[in-house]
Amino acid sequence: MFAFAIRRIIQALFVMLIIGLIGFSIKHQIGDPVRDIVGVAVSVEERNIITESLGLNDPFLYQYFRFLKNSLHGDLGHSFFFKKPAMDVILSKAPATIELVLVSSIIIIFMSIPLGIFSAIYPKNWFTRFTMGTSIIGVSIPVFLTAIILIYVFSVELHWLPSFGRGETVNIGGWQTGFLTISGLKHLILPSIALSSIMLPLFIRLIRSEMMEVLESEYIKFAWAKGLFPLRIWLVHAFKNTLLPVITVGGVQLGIMLAYTILTETVFQWQGMGFMFLEAVERSDTSLIVAYMIFVGVIFVLVNTVVDLIYGLVNPTVRITGRK
Repeated sequence: MFAFAIRRIIQALFVMLIIGLIGFSIKHQIGDPVRDIVGVAVSVEERNIITESLGLNDPFLYQYFRFLKNSLHGDLGHSFFFKKPAMDVILSKAPATIELVLVSSIIIIFMSIPLGIFSAIYPKNWFTRFTMGTSIIGVSIPVFLTAIILIYVFSVELHWLPSFGRGETVNIGGWQTGFLTISGLKHLILPSIALSSIMLPLFIRLIRSEMMEVLESEYIKFAWAKGLFPLRIWLVHAFKNTLLPVITVGGVQLGIMLAYTILTETVFQWQGMGFMFLEAVERSDTSLIVAYMIFVGVIFVLVNTVVDLIYGLVNPTVRITGRK
């Protein structure tokens, strides 16, 4: 396990270097930060002074290695627009995105598992056919279109739920949460449903296919021959052995879900990291863009590492150390 952890840390550092290099490779191609800071009503001399003070005239490699040095101290750059450390801006927006992803993940877990298991056990049931047909539609519809449909139905026509914003939030130790207010919970419903809609059909179909394959295996037939209780066979013997591929896909999709928040947060005007990223692109806030890429990259690496560790808990026969 120790050797595995060391290897993963080295891989994570290498990935971070690549992400940082990509970020710095594109930062000079997305606009003029000085123009977005001061506008056009300044002299060339003033623009040159600001450019020099920001270090934008330094060679590319010098700026890149300076960023790597500062990042070791937790400094991922300074936002040109917010005029504060980029990491502070990201952390101020992170609670909104984390809560959105958390609620969407809960919806996916608590709906996909029972629906996937039921569909595998009763493949010819009318509800199974309805679920599979609906899942095809869910996979086909883009998340932003789902969000627009939800807004039109539940906000515009029925007036049941709010259509934008986070609602009222409460500050708990610097964390702005909407979980503790009725307004915050109402504002969370539609965005979380829209975000989960693209992943939920995938997990239902994955659990169903893996479960059906396991149910045809010899040890399941032996369990039936022994007269074990059906729920024990389905949930303990069969479902447990479908978890490895589900965990594999789930770990990757959890990271991808952070990317989908960009579309969801834009439609619902949800003030999270995805909405912040689009604003940073529009304002050519390159430091904030690169810091966001690094932050999301770290999340991806951490999620994949946790998935590998969970392998050993779900199935101890998996040799995560790579030794035979």
